[in-house]
Amino acid sequence: MRHRTVDPVMVARRAAEFTTRSIKTGSKAAGLRLATSMVDLTTLEGADTPEKVRSLCDRALRPLPVEATPPIPEVAAVCVYPSMVKTARTRLGGDSNIKIASVATAFPSGQAPLETRLAEVSAAVEAGADEIDMVINRGAFLAGRYDEVQDEIASIKRACGSAHLKIILETGELGSLDRVRLASDLAIEAAVATPNSDSGIEDGEVFIKTSTGKISPAATMPVVLVMLEAIRDHFDATGIRIGMKPAGGIRAAKSALHHLVMVRETLGTAWLTPRLFRFGASSLLDDLGRQLLRQSTRRYTGSGDVPGA
Repeated sequence: MRHRTVDPVMVARRAAEFTTRSIKTGSKAAGLRLATSMVDLTTLEGADTPEKVRSLCDRALRPLPVEATPPIPEVAAVCVYPSMVKTARTRLGGDSNIKIASVATAFPSGQAPLETRLAEVSAAVEAGADEIDMVINRGAFLAGRYDEVQDEIASIKRACGSAHLKIILETGELGSLDRVRLASDLAIEAAVATPNSDSGIEDGEVFIKTSTGKISPAATMPVVLVMLEAIRDHFDATGIRIGMKPAGGIRAAKSALHHLVMVRETLGTAWLTPRLFRFGASSLLDDLGRQLLRQSTRRYTGSGDVPGA
């Protein structure tokens, strides 16, 4: 694979340009609802309990405690540890369109034997996970053992069965945009080589994801842009649509809208769907809720008006 060189100055300049776009009132309202529908609502704490996960699922179904016109959409997914997948599946039931995602592969460090990581993936899928969020072996990547990184991704993709796979690069540990681009290319190549069916990779079967959300920096706009460009170049070469999930550090609705502008101008409107773009930022839902309530009620909201705010 040819290693692509990234000009960090040009990337930063281009990313900054997306924050200057004027968004009209009607487009803003639609964008806020779209961003809400793209949220992976997440709890990944050592103190997680079944009741906390059930509450998370309830909020996923109804992000705001009041009615709004037009209605506020459900979020895209709830993301939990493998031990909580059954709880989430039971709470959401069979009629919900909300996906159940589970972090696996010794999240967030990825520092466990491959056999252990594969067993964790299989257990999460067996419990009812629709999506697996895995972390790559950053030690192997930074040591230049790229074949090992790709072989592990392929093995984990096979363990997912019919579940979709999101590949977390943990970009804050990679050190440069050149490495972010290389890790994106390696991850996409390895996962696409292992489709769920004989008909090939379906849209959104594979995502690349910035971060675990456990370290900083996480999802900066230059990093996200470099990853989007890797997705664009792969689509231009193959016609396969890879998904994207920035995670960590996106807390404001305004920032979410900037990211949607960046997606539209880099990849096109086909990616403006939860099937191909997600936000891994639960706190973002608080501000999206405040902004949507403001548009619905024509007043500023207090901290008690939005759950979690």
